[in-house]
Amino acid sequence: MPSERNSRVSRVDRDAIVATALRILDDFGLADVSMRRLASELGVQPSALYWHVSNKQELLAAVADQIVPPAPVLLGEDLSAASVARRLRSALLTHRDGAEVVLSTYALSLGTSPAAAALQAALRPAVAAELRPTVAAAVLQFVLGNASVLQQRLTAVRFGALSGDEQVMTAASDAEFRVGLDALLAGVTRRADPPTARS
Repeated sequence: MPSERNSRVSRVDRDAIVATALRILDDFGLADVSMRRLASELGVQPSALYWHVSNKQELLAAVADQIVPPAPVLLGEDLSAASVARRLRSALLTHRDGAEVVLSTYALSLGTSPAAAALQAALRPAVAAELRPTVAAAVLQFVLGNASVLQQRLTAVRFGALSGDEQVMTAASDAEFRVGLDALLAGVTRRADPPTARS
């Protein structure tokens, strides 16, 4: 007969934990994604979660993997770095505090490999192989930063900590993203142009 502890553990699995964490994120924001809140939502003790995730950062890394689409989806049919960056930003903004979750995971080298892989693949025609990881990282950090700033401003407006119109803020951020991305890609592709492409 299974023990009470094993019975509790069997009531949840990693997929259910991650899906519930993502739902809490979307409904309430990152501040509410705690192990205690997650356990309460799943009807288990917090200790049961640690059979499936080692700590909260590992949990957030798994959530980030759900937010960032796979590399083929990011690449799509238009195999350009700009398109990959736009798709990634859209995915981040689809989820409340999505950019902050992915940014923290990226900062600790726990995730975003699909985004890096997609960017490197898109940069292949214009950037020498040895420079692609650096250029892809620069673009990825720009996307994460832009999306993070927008989401933090929108959250501040909703809580009354900042005055402004959400639609106006979003439109301004979209424009800043387009201008910044164009400038970044133009600059790095000129500097990192493969020798064979130079006249």
